Amino acid sequence: MLTQTTSRVLEPSDLDAALAILHREPVANAFVTARIQVAGLDPWRLGGEMWGWYEGGVLTSLCYAGANLVPICATPRAVRAFADRARRAGRRCSSIVGPADATAALWRLLEPQWGPAREVRTHQPLMVTDRMPDAVAPDPYVRRVRKDELQTIMPACVAMFTEEVGVSPLAGDGGLLYQARVAELVGAGRSFARFDADGKVVFKAEIGAATGRACQIQGVWVAPEHRGKGVAAPGMASVLRYALTDFAPVVSLYVNDFNTPARRTYERVGFQEVGAFMSVLF
Repeated sequence: MLTQTTSRVLEPSDLDAALAILHREPVANAFVTARIQVAGLDPWRLGGEMWGWYEGGVLTSLCYAGANLVPICATPRAVRAFADRARRAGRRCSSIVGPADATAALWRLLEPQWGPAREVRTHQPLMVTDRMPDAVAPDPYVRRVRKDELQTIMPACVAMFTEEVGVSPLAGDGGLLYQARVAELVGAGRSFARFDADGKVVFKAEIGAATGRACQIQGVWVAPEHRGKGVAAPGMASVLRYALTDFAPVVSLYVNDFNTPARRTYERVGFQEVGAFMSVLF
């Protein structure tokens, strides 16, 4: 048993203790919680390490270190310890993302060595709802994407990612990892879209993470020629209905603060701001 103040890489036997930390904030931590509920804490299966911070031998904070670096319930002392470990390991992530305060503190410590970032998004409202809207009817044409429609949905996913992140997901490995992720969501019944008469995507979104307590909508996208036509809110209402019916009692998402149309759409569907995330993109 640890009787000191220290950080270390967690092991599979630490799973219950890690989940206890994650469950403190089930909405904010939905993405990481969903990953470790499937993969456990084995780095090979998890696709990264889970770092733990101990105060007097008690696990109090976490940091997921994989494709993203994600501080979780991280106290100021934990943030400093995680920054020290990240500096020693060198940057292997494509982004730092998480609750705004802890992420900002982590970036302040890492920026001298890891900077400059390609982009820093300091305030991304975290929004939540647990019910269907009264004023927006779900779009009856939004449905689950079938497995045989993977190649149809992929161009829309690539367009969304490129618009959102600023780089194409096809760079590097030619898109193999990204296509595998899209296929995983389609196969799990967590990809939703409306198609036009020619089979082209009009609207799409995914449930990117789901636990028994909360799920997170991501990848919301409307084809450019359909923007401004009232497609997004009914589409979101449809995805919300699937989310609440099939996945979790609370649905969340986070959005760039500068994306005013998206924020208005989510508010129309009943999402309310409950916190903020921050992203540092490399």
